[in-house]
Amino acid sequence: MRMFLLLAPAIAGLIAHGSAAQEQAPADQIVNVVNWSDYIDPGVLDEFTAETRIKVVYDTYDASQAIDRRLIAGRTGYDVVVSSAARLPQQIKAGLYQKLDRSRLPNAGNLLPEVMARLAAADPGNQYAVDYMWFTAGIAYNVKKARERLGGADPATTLATWEAALKPDLAKRFSDCGIYVFDTAPELFAVALSDLKLNSGPRNEADLARAADLLFRVRPFVKQIPAAEAASALARGDICLAVTWASDAVQARDRAREANNEVEIGYAIPTEGTLIEIDSLSIPKDAPHVEAAYRFIDFLMRPDIAARNSRATNAASGIAAAKPLLDPKLAGDPAVYPDDEAMKRLLAVPVYDPRLQQAMIRLWTKWKGTK
Repeated sequence: MRMFLLLAPAIAGLIAHGSAAQEQAPADQIVNVVNWSDYIDPGVLDEFTAETRIKVVYDTYDASQAIDRRLIAGRTGYDVVVSSAARLPQQIKAGLYQKLDRSRLPNAGNLLPEVMARLAAADPGNQYAVDYMWFTAGIAYNVKKARERLGGADPATTLATWEAALKPDLAKRFSDCGIYVFDTAPELFAVALSDLKLNSGPRNEADLARAADLLFRVRPFVKQIPAAEAASALARGDICLAVTWASDAVQARDRAREANNEVEIGYAIPTEGTLIEIDSLSIPKDAPHVEAAYRFIDFLMRPDIAARNSRATNAASGIAAAKPLLDPKLAGDPAVYPDDEAMKRLLAVPVYDPRLQQAMIRLWTKWKGTK
């Protein structure tokens, strides 16, 4: 679940012009876009139209399964789709996207090579997608409560490890205030596999069983809350430790500051290496306005535009030249832009073959049902 700045009123005004699936116009006058909710600077859409005279019909979704169902059904009318990299292998296999012609995307030369290399795990050869935004996974924590439970130790250092959530002796210190972990199987198992130094993914079901064993040991300390509530629960102080995305941590930190409730949220990237989540831009196979789609994607990759979207969402841009255009406070925030050492340890969520994916889902379902 994406948790970003609340831009809903402005976005709602854009959506009110009509669903992308319903709008009809000449190919050179319209582009139909679908994206996560609250995940763009609305002014960027107006500026694109002002520059190109191409109207943007903007649609949103809140869950990956929702966009998958729409795309599989076909004839959505969408020209540009923003989707998480974790969904790309299945979407590409299903033939939902067309290969990108890089000659029509001159601003693609601005893409961060290290991010595109991780995206290639889901899209070999970077044939079908380019990066839009990205963020890391880590340990978000309530600074005051964490320090109390760590005997005064600095949580920024002590919690910079997956063992904070996976080692019972450490995790149980937070049992009274609760731990939250990913509410999705691939990411949760990727964390456990990383702790086992199986960063490239499970080789067999025995590896998954080892990962599940780690998760079952800390199950008594984990609070089950909807993924959409992770940032709010942190901001209110309802939980004091969360294995979550940096976007949730930043959102929780900002909400707590706005509420002035004396809750301070910290975020640590595990030293063992961490996951990178990438949201990518693709063109559906049956896109009705392909030329407009290329112009829109290239526009989003322009450094000044990418920087505006990064400011609006508090997420890291995949455009290298966008970072110098950001406020130093945002560009220097390690929760948004990790340092060079952390960048070297970024891991893509493993792509599971169907057999291992089914085994993982069975174990995850059993884990979720355990009290």
